[in-house]
Amino acid sequence: MIWRVNQESVVVLGGMTALLLQFAHPLVAAGVRDHSDFRSDPTGRLLRTYRLTLNLVFGTREQALESAREINRRHRTVQGPDYSATDPELLLWVQATLIYSALGAYSEFVGPLGENERDGYYQDTKRLGALLGVPPASYPKDIRAFDEYFAEMIDGPVRVTGDARSLANALLRLRIGAVPRVVFRPLVILTAGLLPPAVRDAYGLAWGRTSQSAFRLARGVLRALDGMAPPLLRELPPARLARRRVESLQRS
Repeated sequence: MIWRVNQESVVVLGGMTALLLQFAHPLVAAGVRDHSDFRSDPTGRLLRTYRLTLNLVFGTREQALESAREINRRHRTVQGPDYSATDPELLLWVQATLIYSALGAYSEFVGPLGENERDGYYQDTKRLGALLGVPPASYPKDIRAFDEYFAEMIDGPVRVTGDARSLANALLRLRIGAVPRVVFRPLVILTAGLLPPAVRDAYGLAWGRTSQSAFRLARGVLRALDGMAPPLLRELPPARLARRRVESLQRS
């Protein structure tokens, strides 16, 4: 299931949602504030994170393990008076934001998933979490328990601080070369639509009638394009490479 969901190009559109959710945990935001160049180079940070994530999901065993080692080495250097990037609770929250955003983006922009499919995806992510220091015992048992955990986090320790707003401002004002910022406006609307309402409101993201209509229109267009597009356009290149590796092994 993790291959089925993460192979879809449109699922990448949930990446900003995951980051805003991560920043909404005050201790995660403090770690990024003190130990990251995110505010000065959000594009570079996003691309590095994206590369490592693709390696973990679709890479060879060697690529996945090396990416995990790279992430863990970096996490060991992120320490502060009241936070540590190796804290299992913070690691679980970061993992949870990725699960939530991927499942949300797939459901909205590709098609709905049944509970068994959502649980299959969730169970697959536990293998990645183990590589990154999340103790297996700390995971909620199944997708229902995960949904309850996520809701409790939103109602509890997760809250948007000044640090989170500063990091979000850098993210939502993303620039890539000479591409005008207005080009990224639809991505901001999609991000707002995927966020839990409480977090969206805390960030001050617009969600009036115009934004909601734009989200529904974009969702419809993305679903239609995804349904019509050939695999070459719809699926991420690393996913196709991974599938070819499996097919080659099955033939040999």
